[in-house]
Amino acid sequence: MRLRNTRANWGAVAKFLHWVVAIAILGNMGLGLYAAGLPMSPAQMDAFFWHKSVGLTVLGLVVLRILWRLANPTPELPPTMSAWQRVAAHCSHFALYLLMIAMPLSGWVIHSASGFPMQLYGLFEVPNIVPESADQSAVQDGAAIVHYWLFIAICVLVVLHVLAALKHHFVNGDGVLVRMLPFSRASDPIRGG
Repeated sequence: MRLRNTRANWGAVAKFLHWVVAIAILGNMGLGLYAAGLPMSPAQMDAFFWHKSVGLTVLGLVVLRILWRLANPTPELPPTMSAWQRVAAHCSHFALYLLMIAMPLSGWVIHSASGFPMQLYGLFEVPNIVPESADQSAVQDGAAIVHYWLFIAICVLVVLHVLAALKHHFVNGDGVLVRMLPFSRASDPIRGG
């Protein structure tokens, strides 16, 4: 399996980052909902501790994913896709990347405004990204509202992303889904396969 992307397929690094980030985001959404549903308690604090650590990990992985994507042009879209579908695909991917950056940043702002130090997996302290101000609660409340709406937006986009991938597979039969699956051996004209 190639590490880098080709004109026809995603490489191993892109696939790995795609699926690790996807699993981390979905798991962290569940963890965040679980933590928010708990009463104020040590269990809730522990759940939010893990939620914040995973969120910052997602942020780091997404930055790596963007850098890798910039260094490795993406595979070409199927020639059967119409112009509006190509625009929609590019816009939705851009929006997903934007949300994958904005979501953990808004969570980081929420925590920073609390005035308490944040630990990444208990290994080291993460600096606050919000300067101290007289009205920390307003900053925290505003960031919490943004975080909530980003959560709604990313849920909608993830569902649309999955539905589009399934449409490509079951309706169009164009291999778009298969070429992103881990360990797939999708046809690659460069490899002759």
